[in-house]
Amino acid sequence: MARGGAGRIRKVSRKASGMQQPSPDRFLAALASLLPPERLVTEPERLDAYRRDHAELVTPGWPIGAALPIETGEVAAILRLATDYRIPIVPRGAGTGLAGGAAATEGAFIVSLTRMDRLLELDPDDLVAVVQPGLLNGALREAAAAHGLMYAPDPASFEISSLGGNLATNAGGLRCLKYGVTREATLGLEVVLADGRVLRTGGRTVKQAAGYDLTALFVGSEGTLGIITEAILRLRPAPGPAATLVAFFDTLPAAGRAVAAIAAGGVAPAVLELLDRTTLRAVEARTPLGLDTAAAAMLLAQSDAPGAAQQELEAIAAACAAQGGRDIITSRDPREAEWLMAARREALPALERQGVTLLEDVAVPRRRVPDLLAAIEAIAAAHAVVIGTFGHAGDGNLHPTLVFPRGDAAARGRAEAAADAIMAAAVALGGTITGEHGVGLLKRHALPASLDPVALATMHVLKVALDPWGILNPGKAI
Repeated sequence: MARGGAGRIRKVSRKASGMQQPSPDRFLAALASLLPPERLVTEPERLDAYRRDHAELVTPGWPIGAALPIETGEVAAILRLATDYRIPIVPRGAGTGLAGGAAATEGAFIVSLTRMDRLLELDPDDLVAVVQPGLLNGALREAAAAHGLMYAPDPASFEISSLGGNLATNAGGLRCLKYGVTREATLGLEVVLADGRVLRTGGRTVKQAAGYDLTALFVGSEGTLGIITEAILRLRPAPGPAATLVAFFDTLPAAGRAVAAIAAGGVAPAVLELLDRTTLRAVEARTPLGLDTAAAAMLLAQSDAPGAAQQELEAIAAACAAQGGRDIITSRDPREAEWLMAARREALPALERQGVTLLEDVAVPRRRVPDLLAAIEAIAAAHAVVIGTFGHAGDGNLHPTLVFPRGDAAARGRAEAAADAIMAAAVALGGTITGEHGVGLLKRHALPASLDPVALATMHVLKVALDPWGILNPGKAI
């Protein structure tokens, strides 16, 4: 499939299967008796708001309508009707995804989970929270903090991204180096399957070894196997104030070698982020912070290790200095820490101000980070495209962001070719085409070259087993 194209429903012989023709009118009429008018959207001017996510290069189709359910029973009823009338369903959360996973398929029906936004339970004794998918990551973060607890996964969009979307893409974030991605924080799920049955996986225990790990299967499945309607999430005691370090480098490979040296030294900071010169300048232009825009790169590290934060930062500082790092500064001031973290979270919005962006999400083994950075520099030069690179260098997950002028078809073509070259370089280095954003529509064309063919075939078997009519988020992920 070409990059950014609309997905297609899996071809099935209706005569052989007994499958009836899709009937959008009858489907919508049945929904009208199920949902109040304010939660069933069919007007084109209102539907436009539900057509796309944050992947700018994905062209969405036009849905036939959208529903805003408020509880699991309504989602189940919608999917039963969708199965009866053979209507493709695109589930969506807050629409902050970056791979087109929530982009509308032509003729599909949107199930928006934004109204299912309740924190159902927060148990400080068992260290769990039970949430609906529309609850924002930041809202859970605040609720946990009130009990001295922390929900660890923190994507840069935590203030506006929904937990259901985080679950669907297995989102990571700045703290995932130490605490893991969304899958590691998920203990159990409630999922509505394509035929409307409600499946419950996992539970409230940290250890679970009975049967297959269905929880892990659905986390990261991008709405192609079922719609998550509830989740049991793991909380942790909140760490103490973090100590922060910044170091600047005169070459990008030197920053990459420092990252590899930190990993090889056995240090596991809570945060280890990289911003290259292009990104530093974009951030400084948007929000002047006094960053050194003459540097080729900046590393930002944080340690929250009780009683050992300063020791960890000293080891990181030594690794940076050995690779030519300069202006190495450490601080225990919470305000300075927040200021520096804000600079990192500004990276994508700052680059977006400079043109159309194509955000990559490649990941490699940490020792190959220097090679990946060198490859990105070479690809930028070879394709004559601006690339601002930032991301979670500590776990090898970088976000090279290609920027080109709006309306310039030639520049877009060069950017797309460069993005494909970056994905190929990551795979060649033993990595993956997506570390935390998912495949969606944007990367599906690159998937066969990045996965074992038997693994990909097994994924298709699972898809057919759980969604035999191919109605759940058709054309996405695999």
